[in-house]
Amino acid sequence: MADEENRTESILELNNIGFYAQGRELIRDFSHRYAAGKTTALVGPSGGGKSTVLKLSAGLLVPSKGAVLFKGRDIHLMNRKENLVFRQESAVVFQDSALWANQSLYQILELPLRIHFPSMSKNEREARIKAVAEEAGYRRELGIRPSNLSMGEQKLIAFARAMLCRPELLFLDEWTESLDESASQRLVRLVRERQDAKHTIIFVSHNVGIIKSLADTILMIRNGNIFLKLSREQIHSDAEIAEYLEKGMAS
Repeated sequence: MADEENRTESILELNNIGFYAQGRELIRDFSHRYAAGKTTALVGPSGGGKSTVLKLSAGLLVPSKGAVLFKGRDIHLMNRKENLVFRQESAVVFQDSALWANQSLYQILELPLRIHFPSMSKNEREARIKAVAEEAGYRRELGIRPSNLSMGEQKLIAFARAMLCRPELLFLDEWTESLDESASQRLVRLVRERQDAKHTIIFVSHNVGIIKSLADTILMIRNGNIFLKLSREQIHSDAEIAEYLEKGMAS
């Protein structure tokens, strides 16, 4: 697996990352290269640091030490134009959906298009928003606010928002949580389409079936660092490792 990664160009790198919060070291000396066009699952026990690693990778948290590089550039040293490009080329689905309570669903979905495609016409924005919402499986009106939605519906809107700018780098934090089986499988299919398009996907999930189905690489994170690194081949060919996941390392 290491040889394969060395042959594959990385799109995102975490170099000796440390992260402290409330006087605690949550992430320590964390280094990893995410291969372009591949899918990485971050798994491990609750509180082990996987969601924090996802947020550091996405540039949502500033590391206390070390650097996060996107295509070789430190994302926290980028100028405004460079940062705007990074934000356009990446998107996040948050575990709690993170929808603005005082905005309608349409306004929430329209904002990324206004920021990243200022020349797009109103009709073009409307068509893109409706198409992406429908693709994600959302069928209700878009003029309502998030408080009118179930948790599952909020997750569909959050996923649709992430798809709007067609990012090449996608961060997913428990993106199928609170969804029924049909809705969950729809989003998994959409992620597979992104995989077919050679987009880079980094996700956190407690669902062992999804992890085994989608991940090219699995990083098992414990106490803020990589405890074990696995390839797709190991998960599918090594019964002992598969059982290890099933027993709760991914939950």
